[in-house]
Formats: sequence, C-alpha cells, structure tokens
Amino acid sequence: MTVRTFRRLAVYCGSASPADPRYVALARDVGGVLAQRGIGVVYGGGKRGLMGALADGALGAGGEVIGVIPEALANAEIANPACTELRVVTGMHARKQAFADLSDGFLTLPGGVGTMDELWEAASWSQLGYHAKPVGLLNAFGFFDHLLAFNRTMIDTGFVREAHAGILIADSSIEALLDRMAAHQPHTPVFAMSANQL
Repeated sequence: MTVRTFRRLAVYCGSASPADPRYVALARDVGGVLAQRGIGVVYGGGKRGLMGALADGALGAGGEVIGVIPEALANAEIANPACTELRVVTGMHARKQAFADLSDGFLTLPGGVGTMDELWEAASWSQLGYHAKPVGLLNAFGFFDHLLAFNRTMIDTGFVREAHAGILIADSSIEALLDRMAAHQPHTPVFAMSANQL
C-alpha cells in the first residue's frame, strides 16, 4: 500500500468562536500537530475564531501557514498578517481553486455554512475526478455525526455510488485521521466510469 506524504493540507474551519472553548482549542491543537508533522497549512486567511487559532497553533510550532482570503474580507480588516504568506484573491471561487492548487489534501474541522460549502465541493470534485486527493473530516465531539449519517443516507438511497462511499474519511482523532488520509487509495471517478456504471 502506498502511503502519501503531505507537503500541505487545505484546512477548512469556522471563523466564529463558539461559546464552547473546546472548538478553538481543537483548531489550535490541529495547527500544532500539522506543523510537528512538517505539513503546511493552507486556510482562509482570517485571524478570528477557529481560523485564527489554527494559524496560531501552526505558526507557534514553526509551521508554514498560507492564508487565502478574498479582497472583500481582507478589506474588512480580518486578514491575518502573521501568515507565512497571505494571498488576496478576487472572490470565493478563486479562493477555493487556490486551496485545491496549493494542497495535497483537504481537512475539515467544525464550522458553519462556508466550511460546509468547502467540504462538499472538495468531495464533489473528488467524486467527479477533478482531483484524487483525500478528503478528511475531523469529527471532534461528535460535531459531524448527523452529517455522516446523512452521507450514509445518500449512499444507501443510491444518490452516492458505492464506489464513492469512502470519499469522506472521518475520525475523531487528528493523528488517526492524518494516518488514514495518508493511506487513502483513489477511487474510480465519474469521469473514468463507463455508461453502464453511471
């Protein structure tokens, strides 16, 4: 079995700071773990909430942090000037393309609508064949239990093919999740399927 090495991972997470302090602490810890493993962080470029904690954790452990932020958000003064590199792009589509171009995989932490948008686009692009990178979901504190159950419902009803049932790699431990992502074997994407498989 081939095991991947990651130069960088795109990390999706919320810009909010929930009342429960475990979420911000989680993001900081994830940043530290990635840096300790020599994995750079590509993220949304913000300095608030889980985003800021993720960057702080990685930078504090000597890691590389590349922030990618749309002009409108950068102009609202929420960009993180502490990033190793801060890229200001025209909009959300350019931001997500940069995440894909700069990273060797996708890691999703708890977050809101924007985080879900990024997760599902990474999963959809994998299903179709726009990339063959692992898509990881850190299910800390059971945050994604209902999402994973819904994903199983989509598989069971036939809206997601069994060949693509393993696209979302979920674990409650960041260390275990990174190991599973490194061992990920690409599936057959839609673009490579014959008509009778669709």
